[in-house]
Amino acid sequence: MLSKSRSTQTALAAVLALTGIAVSSCGASGPKELQLPPTAVVFAGARLITGSGGTPIEDALFVVDEDRFRAVGRRGDWSIPSGITTVDLTGKTVMPAIIDTHKHLSDNRETLIQQLRQLAYYGVGVAMNLGSDAGDLAFQVRAETIPGAARLRTAGRGITSPEPGRTEVPYWVKTEAEARQAVDEVAVRKVDLVKIWVDDRNGAYKKLSPELYTAIIDEAHRNSLRVTAHIFALEDAKGLLRAGIDAFAHGIRDRDIDDEVVALFGQHPNVVVVPNLPDRGVATDLGWIRDTVPADELERLQETASQDRPDAQQTFGIQARNLARLNAAGVRIALGTDGNTTWSSHQELEDMVAAGMTPAEVLVAATKNSAELLQLSDTGTIEEGKSADFVVLDRNPLEDITNTRRIADVYLRGSKLDRAAMKAGWTN
Repeated sequence: MLSKSRSTQTALAAVLALTGIAVSSCGASGPKELQLPPTAVVFAGARLITGSGGTPIEDALFVVDEDRFRAVGRRGDWSIPSGITTVDLTGKTVMPAIIDTHKHLSDNRETLIQQLRQLAYYGVGVAMNLGSDAGDLAFQVRAETIPGAARLRTAGRGITSPEPGRTEVPYWVKTEAEARQAVDEVAVRKVDLVKIWVDDRNGAYKKLSPELYTAIIDEAHRNSLRVTAHIFALEDAKGLLRAGIDAFAHGIRDRDIDDEVVALFGQHPNVVVVPNLPDRGVATDLGWIRDTVPADELERLQETASQDRPDAQQTFGIQARNLARLNAAGVRIALGTDGNTTWSSHQELEDMVAAGMTPAEVLVAATKNSAELLQLSDTGTIEEGKSADFVVLDRNPLEDITNTRRIADVYLRGSKLDRAAMKAGWTN
């Protein structure tokens, strides 16, 4: 019988053989030799956060060939043949590219592509446009592979009750028949999620009723689609959970949650919460975004960011406590930031830690969990066979989550972004 270590080596060799990479032994207990195609690139020496939630791999080695990870392990386990391109990442930390499950990006192609490139600059590999796509553009861009840009996913047009004076992009539904028809129309377009709004906008509108959102959820599930809900109030979250909702695009915002909603989440363990936390209302330095923001705009942003705002702190406190309690109860958390700000995922990571999650938990939320919410099977973690979407950091985000901003390099689909050229194009 093979020993555990020997059987593991044998299994890994079989996986690598399927990808065209061979492994041969260099001795009974010595490193194994990787026999690589000349196109392969070896990255060695980094601390590797795979996104799976496990212990980081210190002094890691991983192989990228074309656009895929082909081997992942420890440097000491492998012997690299001469002539193979090797990138020394000693002292760096590598993590999967971030996935932002809640954006509202431009409906102008040129602006949209610039936004997707700025998102990539900040280490975002995929962005989800959540319910604000009226035409064909988002679907066209979703089908493309744009060099140096994040991939786009879309919910097409979202669904809500009539909201005169607000955006007219979503379907406005007043009957069950209209609700089901709206779902059928977005199903034809093969949206990545169905987006609904259940919110009276501080009493300004009649919110989407339980009868209507139940019909939407039912019709979506009939079409093998999942539904995510914009919410504000605790009682609406309870109703949506009972109706079979799949995800929340915001946390509960009106009050501290109670035992009943925690129990409902426990009865629906596959539901995902994207907390989308508000501004913490504490003074902060925005100097780290200067690469993509004109100086005059940065000055205006910094003026507001330099002030403590007690009202904002109170609002954040409610949502932070709710997130902490749901996370402690084992509810699955993903990352989304709303709006079109291209650097906001890093602020959200910091806010999630401030709310009580650990850096390790928020990194899983922003990578693996977000990929699973969008049903992206080829990204979100660093493992053999997946798209080589990763970020090289100068410092360890497990020690300080704001280190996700200390980006040395970004690789999407195996290609390194020319961040210096990108920066020059935005700031000159």
